[in-house]
Amino acid sequence: MFRNFAIVPRIIFGRGSFNQLDDILEEKRGAGGFMVFILDDVFKGQPLEGRVPLKGDDKLVHVNVDNEPKTRYIDALVEQIKGLSKGSPDGIIGIGGGSTLDIAKAVSLLLTNPGSSAHYQGWDLITIPGVYKVGIPTLSGTGAEISRTTILTGPEKKLGINSDYTIYDQIVLDPELVNGIPKDQWFYTGMDCYIHDVESLAGTFINQFSRAYGEKSLELCRQVFLEDHDDAADKLMMASYFGGMSIAYSQVGACHALSYGLSFILDVHHGIGCCIAFDQLEEFYPEGVAEFKAMMERHQIELPRNITTSLNDDEMDRMISVALALEPLWENCLGSNWRELMTPERARKLYERM
Repeated sequence: MFRNFAIVPRIIFGRGSFNQLDDILEEKRGAGGFMVFILDDVFKGQPLEGRVPLKGDDKLVHVNVDNEPKTRYIDALVEQIKGLSKGSPDGIIGIGGGSTLDIAKAVSLLLTNPGSSAHYQGWDLITIPGVYKVGIPTLSGTGAEISRTTILTGPEKKLGINSDYTIYDQIVLDPELVNGIPKDQWFYTGMDCYIHDVESLAGTFINQFSRAYGEKSLELCRQVFLEDHDDAADKLMMASYFGGMSIAYSQVGACHALSYGLSFILDVHHGIGCCIAFDQLEEFYPEGVAEFKAMMERHQIELPRNITTSLNDDEMDRMISVALALEPLWENCLGSNWRELMTPERARKLYERM
């Protein structure tokens, strides 16, 4: 059975395209309704905040993403937004990096689906479409703007709300918004995209649809991280989009599975967690890891080391359990017999090297 997956139906790309946001939203505004803008609090008091096209009863909600988004944080935001006005908003607009975009997607879904966001961690558990939502990335690499998942850390696991309903109705891709990002953050987020490509292209789920997007994304990543280009921000923004599309019909692999475990136990941010894990995966992705190391050297990036040495046996076992629960990722990496190849003992040895 071939997957009949959904993609973002409306897309604007170009420098300055953020200025069209007001026009985009106008046709979605109902009589007496309001929009909720979810903005990364790093922009509080900054010029971007002043450019948000608030009108009438619109609300601006700042979110903090110093830590990975947690289900309890989503649930609290949903209750906060429900208390802002009678009735649901006409739309949710997420402006920020991958975590902020994931928060906005999750809030949209939980405004219409009952219960805690933790109940929907998994595949195709959402049954009711969410509120209209727009995603506007201010970082490039995660693919959150195009993906059908919103990655959350719950009480028992780190796992996305994976659903066709999770996908944004509209995205605005404005490369001007990524100016001024700290170098390490730019690199770690961009490597999330690069690793998407490597895992997708080397996976057992690959087909020509995914390959076409993955190869173009990989080409753009190489131009950004191994060459010098005046339009590097534009290239990386499109690499992120293509990288997200490459896993729509494919999947990520060992690196992302292991990084989820790191995030769940050590609260390591997704991008840097992927880099820490990928650095130890030459046996799975030899060419990709070699190129990744060259990119780190070119940009003078020093990864944190020995981050798992202080973990006790219980913490290590929980980390392994979280990673091995991501069955589609391991099947894409190793095939249908992956359980024979990736045992808890082998996962432990990989983690001990991190």
